[in-house]
Amino acid sequence: MVTAPPSSLAPPAPGARVLIRDEEWLVRGVTRTQHDGYLVRVVGASEFVRGLEASFFDGPGLDTIVTLRPEDTQLVRDGSTKFRRSRLYLEAVLRRTPLPRAERRLTLTEGFLLDKLEYQWRPAQLALAGLQPRILIADVVGLGKTLEIGLLLGELIRRGRGERLLVVTPQHVLEQFQHELWTRFSIPLVRLDSVGIERIQREIPAGRNPFTYFKRVIVSIDTLKNVGMYGHHLEETRWDAVVIDESHNLIGANSLRNRLARTLAAQTEALILASATPHNGNKRSFGELLRMLDPAAIANLNTYQAEDIEHLYIRRTKRSSEVRDKVLDRWADRGDSLRLERPASAEEERVFAELTAQWVQAPEPTATATAAPKAKGGGGRQLFAYTLAKAFLSSHHALLETIDSRLKSPTHRQAENRADEQARLQELHRLAAAISDDDSTKLAELLEQLRKAGVGPRSDARVVIFSERLATLRWLARVVPARLGLPLAQLPTNRRLSDAAFDLEFNRRENGGAARLLHGKLTDADQQRVVEEFSLDGSPVRLLFTGDVASEGVNLHRACHRLIHFDVPWSLIRIEQRNGRIDRYGQRHAPEFAALLLRSATPRALDDRAVAAKLLAAEEEAYVALGTAEEVTGLHLAEREERRLMQDLLAGRTVEESLAAGSARRAVPTGSATGPATGGNDPLGLQADDDQSEDQPDEVDEAAQEATYDLLGAHLNPDAEAHASDPEPETVKPPQLFTTLAAFVDEAFNEVYDEQAEQAVGLRRDGAFRSFDAPEDLEARLSDLPRSYLARLRDQHGNLKLRLTFDKTEAGEALAASRRGRETLWPDKGFITDIHPVVDWLVDKVLVRLDRQQAPVLTVPVDEPEFLVQGVYCNEFGQPTVVEWMAVRGRPGPDRIRPMETALAAAKVGPDMTNTQAAVDLAPLEALVPDVVAAARAHLEARRADWNAQVAEPLNGYLSRLDRWVQTSLPLDLEQQGAERRDDGPAARQLTKREQRVRDTEKRQRDLVERLRTTGEPLLRVLAVLAPAVPAQIPTGASR
Repeated sequence: MVTAPPSSLAPPAPGARVLIRDEEWLVRGVTRTQHDGYLVRVVGASEFVRGLEASFFDGPGLDTIVTLRPEDTQLVRDGSTKFRRSRLYLEAVLRRTPLPRAERRLTLTEGFLLDKLEYQWRPAQLALAGLQPRILIADVVGLGKTLEIGLLLGELIRRGRGERLLVVTPQHVLEQFQHELWTRFSIPLVRLDSVGIERIQREIPAGRNPFTYFKRVIVSIDTLKNVGMYGHHLEETRWDAVVIDESHNLIGANSLRNRLARTLAAQTEALILASATPHNGNKRSFGELLRMLDPAAIANLNTYQAEDIEHLYIRRTKRSSEVRDKVLDRWADRGDSLRLERPASAEEERVFAELTAQWVQAPEPTATATAAPKAKGGGGRQLFAYTLAKAFLSSHHALLETIDSRLKSPTHRQAENRADEQARLQELHRLAAAISDDDSTKLAELLEQLRKAGVGPRSDARVVIFSERLATLRWLARVVPARLGLPLAQLPTNRRLSDAAFDLEFNRRENGGAARLLHGKLTDADQQRVVEEFSLDGSPVRLLFTGDVASEGVNLHRACHRLIHFDVPWSLIRIEQRNGRIDRYGQRHAPEFAALLLRSATPRALDDRAVAAKLLAAEEEAYVALGTAEEVTGLHLAEREERRLMQDLLAGRTVEESLAAGSARRAVPTGSATGPATGGNDPLGLQADDDQSEDQPDEVDEAAQEATYDLLGAHLNPDAEAHASDPEPETVKPPQLFTTLAAFVDEAFNEVYDEQAEQAVGLRRDGAFRSFDAPEDLEARLSDLPRSYLARLRDQHGNLKLRLTFDKTEAGEALAASRRGRETLWPDKGFITDIHPVVDWLVDKVLVRLDRQQAPVLTVPVDEPEFLVQGVYCNEFGQPTVVEWMAVRGRPGPDRIRPMETALAAAKVGPDMTNTQAAVDLAPLEALVPDVVAAARAHLEARRADWNAQVAEPLNGYLSRLDRWVQTSLPLDLEQQGAERRDDGPAARQLTKREQRVRDTEKRQRDLVERLRTTGEPLLRVLAVLAPAVPAQIPTGASR
C-alpha cells in the first residue's frame, strides 16, 4: 500500500479549536488519507455552525485549517462603564459553555413557568443518569408528562445537547404540546401540520430535506410515517433529542409507526417516550418498546424482569407517595360520578326485543365459562351481534348506520344464510327508524343533565360529551343546542350537506354556534382549532361533542369540569382516559362525571346494565384504590381490553368473571406453569431467523402471552413504586457572574445598543416587564412559532413587539388571561427563561463585541495580574466531559491556580465596580500569556487521570451490564455451538443471524462507550485578565 508523504505541518489534535471557512470548529478526530492529506472530523462551535458535524480535508488545494492557539490571544482594554463589556463577555461564555456530561444534577428546575413539584423533576434525573438520556415516562393520566418532558428538554439544551429537537405527537394535540413547551419553557418548535407542510412546499426547494431547515420540529406521527415524503430524509438526519408522545401506539413490530420509531431511535442521542398506557399486556411488545431506549437491556423478551429495565422507565399515580401530598391544592378530588340508569321508551323496547330474540342475549348471572354462547349464529355473526347491540346502546342513529353498512357490504356466506340475515336486518332497521328524537331516553336524560349543569344561552357552564359513534355525535350536534336554546350554527340552506361538509360548517367560528364537534375524520388544523375554542373561557362554545380521539392527550380541564358519557366504551382504560381529560393536575374544581345508561324490561336484553354499569363501578373502585384502572383487566390497551371482554361474553362469561380473569392473568408470574408458551431459552427473541419471527403480530398466542407477569403493575401499588427509594433530585446552580437573569438581559441591551436601546428597539422597562421591537435577526430565531401568533404580536407598523416578564406570577396571569379570552390560548406576554431565544440572541450579541481570540483586561484591586482561563476536555462527540474555570497568576509559584469564581469574588468583579480608565501596558501582560497557558495545561493534565476515572465509572458500570447481557443472550459457548454446527465447509463456525445481531449490538454499544470517554488534548481559552491599575513587575525572561 502506498502511503501519502508526510504533511509539512502537523495536523490539529483532537480537542483543538480550528478555523475553517471563517467558522470555528472543535476537532473530534484526524485521519491520514492516501492522497488528500488529513481528514479532519469536526463539530461546529461558532454561532452559524454550532452543533453541526462535518469533515474537511487539510491538503494542497483543499480547505485551509488554522489551529486557534490560546497562546496567540490578544489582550484589549475595556473602556466600558463598570467594565460592563468584560462582565457580560464572561457571563456569555459561562452561559454558552455546555455543562459537562459528569454533571448530572438538575440546573433549571425553578427557572420555568411551573409549580415546584419535585416528582416532575425525577424523570430528568433518571434520564441524565443513563449512558444516554433515554427514558419512558409512564405516569398515569393527568400527572403532567408534558411538563416532565419540557424539564428534561430544558436540561439537555443547557448542556448543549438539545440543539436539534423532534417532537412526535398525535395530530390533535400538536398545538397544545407546542404551546406548553413555548409558554412554560421558552422552547420554540415549528409545527409541521397541514399548514406547516404548505409552508415547507412554499419555502423549501422540492426534494430538499426539510429537517435541515428546521432545527426544532413538532409533527404528528401519522404525517411523519409518510415513507414516500419523509422516510429517506429521516434516515439522513441526526437529532439531539426525539420525543414520542402516546408511545403505546408504536407497539406492533411490523407497523409503520414502529419502524419509524426504530429509525428515529438510531438517529438520536436522547429518546423520550411518553404514555400513560405503555404496556399492551404483551410482555414481548413492551420489551421491544424498551429496546429502543437501550438495545442491551433485555436479553430475552419472554423472561426479563423489572430490575432489567428499571433504569429506563418511571411510573407514578396520583396515589403515589411522592405525588399525593404535592398536588392536593392543585388537583381537586373527584366530585360526583353518577350512573344514570333510565328505562327504555316503548319504541326502544321494540328494538331490544328484536335484538334479544334474533341476535344477542345478556349472559345469565349464573353463567360459567362452559355455558353456551348467547349470541346467535357462528363466530363472525356472534361478534356482529354484539356490534349491533353496542351500536344501539349508543343511539338508534348509530344502529341504523351499522345496519346500512352491513347491507351494503354483504359477507360471503351461503345465499340462504345471507338472505335470512338481510331480512332480519331490514326488520331491525324498520324498528330503529321508527324511533324519533322524542322517543330517545338518553337524549331526554342528556338534556335534563345539561339543564341541571346550567348550560344555556346566558350561562358560562361547559360540558364535554363523549360518544364512540360518529353518527351519534352528529345527531347530538344537530339536536341538543337547539333544545337548550343555545346559539345555533348558521348552516347553508341552499344545498344538502354531506357529513364532511356538515362537520366543517358546524365548527366554523363565523357561523356562530355554541357547540363544537370533534372526531378523527377532521383535518389536523380543524381538530386543533376545536380544542382551542372549547378551552377559551371567552369563547361562546359551551358544548363539545367528541369521539374518543380526544381521550388521549387533550387537556380540557382549564375551562371545564363536567363530563358526560353518552355511551360507555367497553374498556376500563378508555373510560379512565376519557375522565382524565378533566381530571388532571391543574383542575381547580371537583370534576364531575355522569354516564347515561339505558335499561330494558325485555328479559335477557343486553342493555347497559349488563356491561357498562359494571365497568363504571369497576373503574371507580380501581381509581379509589390504585389511582388507575389498568390493573383490573391485566391488559393495558383499550382495543385489546374491549376485544377480550367481547370474547369472554361470547364464551358465556359475565363481566365480573372477565375482570376477575384479567386480574388473575396479571398475577401469574413469569415462568409459572400457566406462563407463556413462547417462554424458555429464546435469547433476544430472534426466532425471526430460525423458526418464528420476533416481528409477528401481538395476537400470536395472545392468551398465553397475556398471562405474563405485568412488570408495570408491580409499581402501581403505592407501597411498591419504581424509584420511590431514589434520593430526591439534586440541583445545582451553574456558575454565573450576574445575580439574576434580568440583570444580565438589561446590561446586555445597554451594551449592544450603547445605552440607546430605548431609541433603537423601543425598549421599555417596568418592574419585571420588558417590551421591545424584535430586530430582524431575532425575529428569524422566533420564526418557528405559529405565524398567526406572531402576527398578533405585531404593531400597526408591522414591528414584532415582544412583551416579556421575569416574574412568574405576572406570566401566569398573562397565560390565564389568554384562556379567559375568546381568540387564542397564546398569551401576548411571555415568560423569559434562561433558554429563551432572546437570551440566546443577547449572548451571541455580547460575544461578538470582542473579536476572535481577544480577551479584555479589567483593572481591579489585585497585587499581580491574574488570567482567567477556561479548560475543557471533550469526548469524540465534541461534548465536554470536564469543564474547569481557572484563575492563573502571572508569576510562577505555589498555589498559582485557583478557581475562577474565587478570583472574581476577591477582585469584587460585579455591578459596583468603577472603571477609572487607568492606563495599562498590555505588552508585558501579553508576554505572560504563553506561560499562563502552559501552566493551565499542566494543571489539567495533572488532574486528567482523576477526571478520567470519574468519567469512566458509569461507563464501566454499563460495560459490566453489557457483558452480562451478552452472556445471557448467548448461553452456549462458541465451542459447543461450533460442535453442534460442524460441517465440511470453511463456514463451520459461522455465527447464526441471531448471534450476529447480538455481536453487532455489543459492538455498537462498546463503540458508543469508547466515544463517550475523554479524548484528545484540552481546549484552553484565555477569557480575561484581572490586572492591577499599576502593572506588577513582569517576571524576568518572560517573552511572547
